[in-house]
Amino acid sequence: MDMLKDMNEALRYIEEHLDEEIDFGKVSVIAGVSEFHFRKMFSYLSGMGLSSYIRSRRLSLAAMDLQQDQGRVLDVAIKYGYDSADGFSRAFREWSGINPSEVKHSDHFKSFPRLTFQLTIQGGIEMEYRIAKKEAFKLVGIKRRVPIVFEGQNEEIIKMVQSITADQREQLQKWRNTGVDSAVNASFNFDDGRYEEKGQLDHMVGSITTLEDSFEGFDVVEVPAASWAIFSIEGPFPQKLQDTWGKIFSDWLPSSNYELIAGPEISFNGDLSDLQNVYSEIWIPVKKRQQ
Repeated sequence: MDMLKDMNEALRYIEEHLDEEIDFGKVSVIAGVSEFHFRKMFSYLSGMGLSSYIRSRRLSLAAMDLQQDQGRVLDVAIKYGYDSADGFSRAFREWSGINPSEVKHSDHFKSFPRLTFQLTIQGGIEMEYRIAKKEAFKLVGIKRRVPIVFEGQNEEIIKMVQSITADQREQLQKWRNTGVDSAVNASFNFDDGRYEEKGQLDHMVGSITTLEDSFEGFDVVEVPAASWAIFSIEGPFPQKLQDTWGKIFSDWLPSSNYELIAGPEISFNGDLSDLQNVYSEIWIPVKKRQQ
């Protein structure tokens, strides 16, 4: 897997520069993908944000330096990017549970090992998808800030859907002119804790349209022209849909020639009368990786 190899090379570069400012432009060049895609892939594969990983690695190395008496607390703080001993001490205490000055004489020593990615073969996984170019369109609907939920129903999204009136549904239906005739769900503006199932995101329920209108009373998100990886799913809802989201990022993207670009992540469903057999689609904006 060239992509996993490239990501590990990028992690090696990060590891070698933990005691100085990390050039994320260089990280992107080594990984062969944009910084946006690298951060997303890192988070999906590791279950933590890249910034959180780097912070933990720096504090782990700082703990080793302190344990080996390699400088004053202030010296170690500056070495790993902190402006003051106080700021470093707060971060270190939150991470380890003890003050930096206590490390050398403590019976408890916390460390955070370096991470590498490895491919584990668990059997073939069939995924039905296509790449489609879409002209610019608008997402029009009702938008809310909701908590991030990986499994089961998101109660806040359910409440938002239930709050949409019959008149609003009728108007949203009138604006649909692209072949997607059902209500769509779009997620964007994720908090950093997304991959640890923490924080919030912007979620919109509404329509895809190319019409020009004032859309009074509704939220509007402009989506530029792009290529989309479109995954077709059929099975128990929402389990099959949520499983496919995970497989896209853990299996499909590392083995494909595509990388993510910034944009909303979209899904929509067909008839929900039989929740054991629901047709759904997932759209993610992508571009071809540079070879």
